[in-house]
Amino acid sequence: MKNIKNLIALTLTTAALVVSAHAADLVNVSGASNIAVGGYDTVAFFTDNKAVNGDPFVTATYQGATYIFASKEHKELFEAAPEKYVPQCGGYCAFGVSVGALFPVDISTWQIRNGKLYLNLNKAILKKFNADFDANVAKADKNWPSLVAKHGK
Repeated sequence: MKNIKNLIALTLTTAALVVSAHAADLVNVSGASNIAVGGYDTVAFFTDNKAVNGDPFVTATYQGATYIFASKEHKELFEAAPEKYVPQCGGYCAFGVSVGALFPVDISTWQIRNGKLYLNLNKAILKKFNADFDANVAKADKNWPSLVAKHGK
Protein backbone atom coordinates (compact mmCIF):
# COMPACT_ATOMS: atom_id res chain seq x y z
CA MET A 1 0.00 0.00 0.00
CA LYS A 2 2.88 2.36 0.84
CA ASN A 3 4.41 1.77 -2.61
CA ILE A 4 1.12 2.63 -4.31
CA LYS A 5 0.84 5.88 -2.32
CA ASN A 6 4.43 6.75 -3.24
CA LEU A 7 3.76 5.99 -6.90
CA ILE A 8 0.63 8.17 -6.89
CA ALA A 9 2.52 11.00 -5.18
CA LEU A 10 5.35 10.72 -7.71
CA THR A 11 2.90 10.70 -10.62
CA LEU A 12 1.08 13.80 -9.33
CA THR A 13 4.34 15.63 -8.73
CA THR A 14 5.55 14.79 -12.23
CA ALA A 15 2.25 15.96 -13.73
CA ALA A 16 2.49 19.26 -11.85
CA LEU A 17 6.03 19.80 -13.13
CA VAL A 18 4.97 19.05 -16.71
CA VAL A 19 2.15 21.62 -16.47
CA SER A 20 4.57 24.18 -15.01
CA ALA A 21 7.04 23.56 -17.82
CA HIS A 22 4.36 23.99 -20.46
CA ALA A 23 3.16 27.28 -18.95
CA ALA A 24 6.34 28.80 -20.34
CA ASP A 25 5.28 27.82 -23.85
CA LEU A 26 2.17 29.97 -24.22
CA VAL A 27 2.73 33.71 -24.33
CA ASN A 28 0.66 36.18 -26.36
CA VAL A 29 3.23 37.59 -28.81
CA SER A 30 3.14 39.66 -31.97
CA GLY A 31 3.73 37.34 -34.93
CA ALA A 32 7.23 36.21 -35.84
CA SER A 33 8.81 39.01 -33.82
CA ASN A 34 7.86 37.23 -30.57
CA ILE A 35 7.30 40.61 -28.89
CA ALA A 36 5.11 40.36 -25.80
CA VAL A 37 2.56 42.91 -24.56
CA GLY A 38 2.56 44.74 -27.89
CA GLY A 39 5.97 46.24 -27.13
CA TYR A 40 4.83 47.98 -23.95
CA ASP A 41 7.12 48.05 -20.93
CA THR A 42 5.55 45.66 -18.39
CA VAL A 43 7.54 47.15 -15.52
CA ALA A 44 6.15 50.63 -16.24
CA PHE A 45 2.63 49.46 -15.37
CA PHE A 46 3.94 48.91 -11.84
CA THR A 47 6.42 51.78 -11.48
CA ASP A 48 4.85 54.54 -13.61
CA ASN A 49 1.21 53.45 -13.26
CA LYS A 50 0.66 53.77 -17.00
CA ALA A 51 1.26 52.06 -20.34
CA VAL A 52 4.66 53.09 -21.70
CA ASN A 53 6.11 52.04 -25.05
CA GLY A 54 9.38 50.19 -24.78
CA ASP A 55 12.64 51.08 -26.50
CA PRO A 56 13.39 48.35 -29.07
CA PHE A 57 17.06 48.49 -28.06
CA VAL A 58 16.29 47.56 -24.43
CA THR A 59 14.98 43.99 -24.38
CA ALA A 60 14.95 40.77 -22.40
CA THR A 61 13.73 37.29 -23.23
CA TYR A 62 11.52 35.30 -20.90
CA GLN A 63 9.45 32.18 -21.60
CA GLY A 64 10.40 32.41 -25.28
CA ALA A 65 9.01 35.94 -25.68
CA THR A 66 10.81 39.25 -26.10
CA TYR A 67 9.90 41.98 -23.63
CA ILE A 68 10.76 45.59 -24.42
CA PHE A 69 11.52 48.24 -21.78
CA ALA A 70 11.59 52.02 -21.64
CA SER A 71 14.83 52.02 -19.64
CA LYS A 72 17.73 49.83 -18.60
CA GLU A 73 16.52 50.17 -14.99
CA HIS A 74 13.19 48.60 -15.95
CA LYS A 75 14.98 45.81 -17.79
CA GLU A 76 17.07 45.11 -14.68
CA LEU A 77 13.97 45.02 -12.46
CA PHE A 78 12.34 42.60 -14.89
CA GLU A 79 15.35 40.33 -15.13
CA ALA A 80 15.60 40.17 -11.33
CA ALA A 81 11.98 38.97 -10.96
CA PRO A 82 10.25 38.41 -14.32
CA GLU A 83 7.32 36.50 -12.80
CA LYS A 84 6.42 39.69 -10.88
CA TYR A 85 6.05 41.74 -14.08
CA VAL A 86 4.70 39.42 -16.78
CA PRO A 87 0.95 39.67 -17.33
CA GLN A 88 -1.25 36.90 -16.04
CA CYS A 89 -2.68 34.34 -18.48
CA GLY A 90 0.35 34.63 -20.73
CA GLY A 91 -0.74 38.14 -21.73
CA TYR A 92 -4.02 36.91 -23.19
CA CYS A 93 -7.38 38.33 -22.16
CA ALA A 94 -7.89 37.24 -18.55
CA PHE A 95 -11.67 37.05 -18.96
CA GLY A 96 -11.24 34.93 -22.10
CA VAL A 97 -9.06 32.49 -20.17
CA SER A 98 -11.71 32.40 -17.43
CA VAL A 99 -14.18 31.08 -20.01
CA GLY A 100 -11.64 28.72 -21.58
CA ALA A 101 -10.64 30.82 -24.62
CA LEU A 102 -7.65 32.82 -25.83
CA PHE A 103 -8.63 36.37 -26.82
CA PRO A 104 -6.32 39.21 -27.88
CA VAL A 105 -6.04 42.27 -25.63
CA ASP A 106 -6.43 46.02 -25.73
CA ILE A 107 -3.62 47.59 -23.71
CA SER A 108 -6.00 50.25 -22.37
CA THR A 109 -7.67 47.52 -20.27
CA TRP A 110 -4.59 46.92 -18.12
CA GLN A 111 -4.93 46.78 -14.37
CA ILE A 112 -2.84 45.66 -11.44
CA ARG A 113 -4.77 43.76 -8.78
CA ASN A 114 -3.19 41.89 -5.89
CA GLY A 115 0.24 42.74 -7.30
CA LYS A 116 -0.46 41.10 -10.67
CA LEU A 117 -0.93 42.56 -14.15
CA TYR A 118 -4.15 41.64 -15.98
CA LEU A 119 -5.16 42.51 -19.55
CA ASN A 120 -8.52 42.10 -21.29
CA LEU A 121 -10.08 42.19 -24.74
CA ASN A 122 -11.87 45.53 -24.39
CA LYS A 123 -13.42 47.82 -21.79
CA ALA A 124 -16.78 45.98 -21.79
CA ILE A 125 -15.00 42.67 -21.11
CA LEU A 126 -12.87 44.35 -18.43
CA LYS A 127 -16.05 45.47 -16.70
CA LYS A 128 -17.43 41.93 -16.90
CA PHE A 129 -14.15 40.49 -15.59
CA ASN A 130 -14.14 42.92 -12.65
CA ALA A 131 -17.80 42.28 -11.80
CA ASP A 132 -16.68 39.06 -10.09
CA PHE A 133 -12.92 39.49 -10.11
CA ASP A 134 -11.95 36.79 -7.60
CA ALA A 135 -14.18 34.13 -9.16
CA ASN A 136 -12.97 35.01 -12.67
CA VAL A 137 -9.33 34.82 -11.59
CA ALA A 138 -10.01 31.42 -10.00
CA LYS A 139 -11.63 30.21 -13.24
CA ALA A 140 -8.74 31.56 -15.31
CA ASP A 141 -6.21 29.84 -13.03
CA LYS A 142 -8.15 26.58 -13.39
CA ASN A 143 -8.45 26.85 -17.20
CA TRP A 144 -4.90 27.99 -17.92
CA PRO A 145 -3.14 24.58 -17.78
CA SER A 146 -5.55 23.03 -20.31
CA LEU A 147 -5.20 26.02 -22.65
CA VAL A 148 -1.42 25.72 -22.43
CA ALA A 149 -1.63 22.00 -23.15
CA LYS A 150 -3.88 22.62 -26.15
CA HIS A 151 -2.22 25.71 -27.63
CA GLY A 152 1.33 25.75 -26.23
CA LYS A 153 4.45 24.85 -28.18
